[in-house]
Amino acid sequence: MDPYEGFREFVRARQRSLMRTAYLLTGDAPQAEDLLQTVLMRTARHWRRLSGGNPEAYVRRALVNEHISWRRRLRAETPTASLPETGQQGDPGDESLTRMALQRALMRLTPRQRAVLVLRYYEDRSVEETAGLLGCSAGTVKSQTSHALGRLRALAPELAGLLRDVDPEEVAR
Repeated sequence: MDPYEGFREFVRARQRSLMRTAYLLTGDAPQAEDLLQTVLMRTARHWRRLSGGNPEAYVRRALVNEHISWRRRLRAETPTASLPETGQQGDPGDESLTRMALQRALMRLTPRQRAVLVLRYYEDRSVEETAGLLGCSAGTVKSQTSHALGRLRALAPELAGLLRDVDPEEVAR
C-alpha cells in the first residue's frame, strides 16, 4: 500500500486555498511557499494517520503553528515602509492601496493576532472553529480578535472604513 495514497490529490485540490492562508500569515509570497512546503512535507510523513480524519484542519493548524515558530525564532519585527505617495490619497475606491495598507498593518500584528484575524474574517471561521484550529479557548479567540482589531485601528487609521464594518458586538459572540 502506498503511504501517500490520496496525499497528491489532497494537495492538488487544496493547494491554492492553503497557499492563500500561508500568504496572509506571512505577507510574503516566497516565505508563504516555504511555509506551505515545510508543513506539507511534515504532513506527508503522517499522511496515513491523517487521511481518515480532517487533514485540511491539521494542515491549517500546522501552518499557523509553524509560522508562529518561525516568528519566535526571528524575534525581530520587520520594519515597514509608509505607503507610496499617489495623487489619490485616501481614495476609498482604490482597492490596491487599501490592500497594501491592510497587508502592512497585518504584518505589524503579533503572529497569533494575525492568525486569528485571517481565520475569523478571511476564511470566515466561527469563534469555535478558530479556537479549535489554534488550540485555545473561545474566550482567547475573542480577546485576541478584539486586541488585533484595536491595534489595526491604531496602526492604520486609513482603514477605518474597512474596519467600521466589523461590529464589536460580533467579536464578543
